[in-house]
Amino acid sequence: MVDNTIFTVNDSNLTMRIQQAEMYLKEFENEVMRAQGASGMFRSKEDALSRIKILSEFAPNDPRVQALFNRAKACVMGSTGNFITITDDMTQYLVNEENIRKLFCEKSAAAWEKAKAEHAGEMIDRVFPAPDFTQVDYEEYVGKHVILEEVRYPMNQFMGATGEFIHVGKRSTGMYFIKIDSRKWLGPYEAVKRYRRLVDATMAEVDAWTVLGVITDLTMEVPEAGEQTVGAPVMAPVVEPVALYVPGHVIAFYSEERESSGYFVDEDEVPAIKESWYTVKSVPQDVTPERLVEIFRQAIKEKNYDLYMDCIQPERCQNPIQKSQLLYHWDLHQERLHGEYVHAIVNPDATKITVVKGYDDSNGLDSFFLSEEDQKKIAERYGDKIEYASVETVSFDKNGKQLGSPVRRNCIRTNGGRWYVRDYEIRF
Repeated sequence: MVDNTIFTVNDSNLTMRIQQAEMYLKEFENEVMRAQGASGMFRSKEDALSRIKILSEFAPNDPRVQALFNRAKACVMGSTGNFITITDDMTQYLVNEENIRKLFCEKSAAAWEKAKAEHAGEMIDRVFPAPDFTQVDYEEYVGKHVILEEVRYPMNQFMGATGEFIHVGKRSTGMYFIKIDSRKWLGPYEAVKRYRRLVDATMAEVDAWTVLGVITDLTMEVPEAGEQTVGAPVMAPVVEPVALYVPGHVIAFYSEERESSGYFVDEDEVPAIKESWYTVKSVPQDVTPERLVEIFRQAIKEKNYDLYMDCIQPERCQNPIQKSQLLYHWDLHQERLHGEYVHAIVNPDATKITVVKGYDDSNGLDSFFLSEEDQKKIAERYGDKIEYASVETVSFDKNGKQLGSPVRRNCIRTNGGRWYVRDYEIRF
């Protein structure tokens, strides 16, 4: 920060000092302009403001100093960032999600109690210490059920000689090996991922599970991940999952009848519940690029995955790798709308449309010299006409404060057809 021992002002050097302060102010103004409504650290802020403060104290009535003061004031206001009023409709998706989370929390808790009651007569009375099968006959435990809490996956995952497992427990108290290389784990596990993806983004990545399982075998393994193992083998019962439970969120079961091999409780009811949320249900054929991006945003906020897919360029949704990427970025969008911002607006005046392939007469000059038939022949020689629309969005947090600078994403259309989102990966 500059003080009056460094930036000395008197009658003889006043004009020079005003010019120097204005130089720093211009740089501060340029930084604020480049930020485009975002707040942050501005390198020239203190240099400019401290000089103008000294000038204002020395010559408060000088019109040149007053002009600098007013410009600095406007710049300070701009540097604090852009704000909007967050209305209820902008955050209704959070209310809807909390309501459905509570609903499925209750359903899952009830289903968990029911599952425990169904197997109460087959349950091991004491989980730890685990049975020592050097002392007891393991066949007495085959078919018995057990509830294992704080199952750490993927932390305690390991590949053994007889399969892939999660180890639960310690060498001192005995262990259980949960078998995870079969559909009895993979089906319910994928069902929990679907629940998080399509219902409840408040549920973080689960690393501690509660598992209801059945003892099916006995094996000896070294419960360590990696190629190098240093511990001794452990003899432990093999547990196959019956249900995976995430308290406060969801329970999932294995089902050999279902194509997905698993389901979460009342999964089939989710589409009907979510249907009432949707403010947009389809993309019009004549949609503008700006409206398309707004629909894309609503599809993500309202967890309408079908609409999300319908917004995106079909060529980017074809093979398994592309579909996996779509899901990955869907999850990222969900996280951002719950952890970074709550709304994004489209700036309709900033859209730029360019022809990236094909014949372009957007300036209208060719039509002055060429007939419609001439232009048609030329267009046929050029082939497909592909247009990009660069659409600008700005995101805001729950307090209405702009986050970062405006962001641009490309929409695409071919031969004057419907617009699609091309850059679906980009954050708002």
